[in-house]
Amino acid sequence: MSLREQKKLETRQNISHAATRLFIARGFEGVTIAEVAEAARVAKMTVTNHFGRKEDLVFDIRDDFVDWPAKLVQQAPSSTPFAAVRDGYFAALDERSALLGFAGIEFVGMVRGSVTLMAALTQMHLDREQQLVTALLEPETPGDEILARAAAAHLTSVLRLLFDETWNLTYAGDDDLVPKVRDAAAKAFGQLEPALG
Repeated sequence: MSLREQKKLETRQNISHAATRLFIARGFEGVTIAEVAEAARVAKMTVTNHFGRKEDLVFDIRDDFVDWPAKLVQQAPSSTPFAAVRDGYFAALDERSALLGFAGIEFVGMVRGSVTLMAALTQMHLDREQQLVTALLEPETPGDEILARAAAAHLTSVLRLLFDETWNLTYAGDDDLVPKVRDAAAKAFGQLEPALG
């Protein structure tokens, strides 16, 4: 990464962190872009250059979130899509990855308290499914479109349910988070394996 790219990334992260602090303190709808710019000590235009929509300030990992299952499948061509996503999930679980929903209780509460942010999160899950469909229908692995769409829908539904479970446990202040999510994931993927494994 060049120095210019590194500075750009640092600016983006600084803006996102400043915005998240404000949103947690005052609610997503209670903060303006101008206030985010002031807190981050940048121009308002700098904020809008880095983040096309206000909700992108909260979900700054949106692209990684959406692309993740498709990348798991593409990076494990010798595995079935089911095994690639399942194994990738458990590896990310060990890392307490934000892609699985690991976040602080204040962040979860802030998102859940905003209709706009919940709608954006729902759209991210839908976009994740579409990306996975695209990966399953790549020219190198042609197949029946309805089967690819069904597989993507099943896999991303399990990921969404496990994301919700992670947030439910987080919001409840559960100290035994990872083992409980691991148990839920084993059950959810286990139920799906006969169909897709």
